[in-house]
Amino acid sequence: GNVKDFAISTGAADGDLVLIVAGEPKSTNAALAALRHEMGIRLELADPDMMFFAFVTDFPLFEWNLEERRWDASHHAFCMPKDGFGKYLSHDPGKVIAQSYDLVCNGLEMASGSIRVHNRELQEDIFKVLGYSRDEVSERFAQLLDAFEYGAPPHGGIAPGIDRLIMVLTGKDSIRDVIAFPKTQSQMDPLFGAPSSVEQSQLEELHLEVVGLEAEES
Repeated sequence: GNVKDFAISTGAADGDLVLIVAGEPKSTNAALAALRHEMGIRLELADPDMMFFAFVTDFPLFEWNLEERRWDASHHAFCMPKDGFGKYLSHDPGKVIAQSYDLVCNGLEMASGSIRVHNRELQEDIFKVLGYSRDEVSERFAQLLDAFEYGAPPHGGIAPGIDRLIMVLTGKDSIRDVIAFPKTQSQMDPLFGAPSSVEQSQLEELHLEVVGLEAEES
């Protein structure tokens, strides 16, 4: 009886596979998305010659960091909250929706943009949610906040990732296959063999001196 009720509630028919994942929303959604993508390829359900575009909007401004027990910015700390949602900053940051917009193609982010904060008080409130102290804000963002005092207008934009678009157009699985100078996970450059050691004569020719290595090695 329970199986039948479950099938009805999920809309499953004979031969369907129903997967249940329990856990924190961000990690479970990522796991299910990766599984759906992989099954679409293995079962040949996704047409490799089709390109489907969509804009992702109404994204949360903050996400809760379970490990460090604090709020992080979902995109960045400078997104303008959507109209009517700024009131939640002081007591329920998880409800704040950002004025951000990501262009997605076949599940891959092609461009990312947002309307930016242009009000000093609002920007300081966002920094407060993120756990920045007054001294940290003053040290790291004083120039930005001071600029707002001169009447910064509403502004925003969007930045496309040309390399990611080329990756989709060429059917590659990794962005390293299409960028000019790809690096390995250990930050090595296979094309130039960098970083590599240099001769003392080369350093002298360029009037360079390496300092601090003896202290680190000891």
